[in-house]
Amino acid sequence: MSLANTVHYEAMAKERDRRRRGSSHAQNKPNYQIFLSHATADKWIAKVICEKIEQTGASTFRDDRDINGGDDIPEEIRQQIKRSQELVVLLTPESVGREWVLLEVGAAWGWRKNFRIVAILHHVDIDPIPEIIKSKKAIRINEIDNYFTEISKRVNRGENA
Repeated sequence: MSLANTVHYEAMAKERDRRRRGSSHAQNKPNYQIFLSHATADKWIAKVICEKIEQTGASTFRDDRDINGGDDIPEEIRQQIKRSQELVVLLTPESVGREWVLLEVGAAWGWRKNFRIVAILHHVDIDPIPEIIKSKKAIRINEIDNYFTEISKRVNRGENA
């Protein structure tokens, strides 16, 4: 492994540790965490959504970025869902029927009655969406800026669901 790769991986590990400790970008704001559920094939879109969410002052959890090798994946996901105030599920043709996505949504739904679950729709219609999500107001990807505004308001009010 080259020195550049080593430095890159160390920087990624430090960022992951910072996120696990729950520090948000804005130190004077409450730690409002959002769990992002997505299919691996949608990683790039998920990354962009997380970056935009973090600009609101909230922190994010994304499994492909925040779970280390050797970690107990189901346990880490359970812990992060418990720690989060809301769950964003990115629904695409790739994710709509994925077992892990459904498990994450089901865990959030079962964890707390008032858990905010937000479906972001990208190239999917309402019909294939699992019933557990259909009762929630979904947001089309082209209207996602409105959702980021909503998050900013919740973070600034210090909401903790």
